[in-house]
Amino acid sequence: MDVPGVPGIEEPARLAKWLAQAGLADLGDLRGVQLILGGRSNLTYRLDLDGGRVVLRRPPLGHVLPTAHDMNREYRVLTALTDTVVPVPRPLAICHDAEVVGAPFYVMQHVDGQVLRTLEDGERLAEAQAAELSDLLASMLAAIHGVDLAAAGLSNFGRPEGYLARQLARWQRQWELSCTREVPGYDALVARLAAGLPASAEGTLVHGDFRLDNTLVRLGPPASIAAVVDWEMSTLGDPLADLGLTLMYWADADDDPQWLEINVGAAVTALPGFYSRERFAARYAQLTGRDLSGIGYYIAFGHFKLAVVLEGIHARFLAHQTVGEGFEREGIAVPKVIERAHNMLDLAR
Repeated sequence: MDVPGVPGIEEPARLAKWLAQAGLADLGDLRGVQLILGGRSNLTYRLDLDGGRVVLRRPPLGHVLPTAHDMNREYRVLTALTDTVVPVPRPLAICHDAEVVGAPFYVMQHVDGQVLRTLEDGERLAEAQAAELSDLLASMLAAIHGVDLAAAGLSNFGRPEGYLARQLARWQRQWELSCTREVPGYDALVARLAAGLPASAEGTLVHGDFRLDNTLVRLGPPASIAAVVDWEMSTLGDPLADLGLTLMYWADADDDPQWLEINVGAAVTALPGFYSRERFAARYAQLTGRDLSGIGYYIAFGHFKLAVVLEGIHARFLAHQTVGEGFEREGIAVPKVIERAHNMLDLAR
């Protein structure tokens, strides 16, 4: 049976041949390829085979920024975390040959679970379930930051010393490589972030993009997190930067409706039953013992990173290199995210 191609996997027959050679022949023939919608960076596909399903991850189409979308990095951290307290899909095989699908990629286990990204997804939850999920997410972030790096083989996964300074420089470079126009407030934001840069903190594993819709959940009862996914920005660094990004994505019930439209997936946590940002942060602090008095800076830094990511997506959209729908909104959102970052720094003072 000929399997139709999709953007990013135009020749499924070539992929099917590679799967057999990579030791996955026991799963049988490839029967279908489907793009899993929702991701704004690396592309994720469901592969249907005679013997079950697996998931393929590859970089986005078109221009890829330096150091971004590293398949080796994702594959390594999934391998390290398999069978630990942090649930991840089990990695199955990695391909460095760009000829197979047009870019390096890897294949991992398919995990059954729900992604809660839209208001419609969240409205199916009872308030007690929303509160339970809030606690599970805070506990999971604390667990990620508590991973024994030596035991997991991740001691050299990054350089915690100077992490935030490198992050600021790295994301500025990403902006310069993908920016399509002058955006008010960007230069001033970078200057403010540089001036207020916290001293180097302890180094832990950081996910780099931890939020509700980067988990697969099972609602039970009891509810559980079946897997944490999208590890492309993981490294060793400041755990509060990870928390700040999570809180940036976490919406409160009284947030500006415009912000909820911009912030993909965030509107779910504004529904009844979910913890407030403050309560989520307090639960994390209780679990880890970390001082969160300077968390406002880290939340602003999270906004800065989101603005750069959205500008990169906007550039790919203008070049007709995005796959899926809704990407025309990303460019409009960038100035608003930068403005909100300034507001966060004002509040932090």
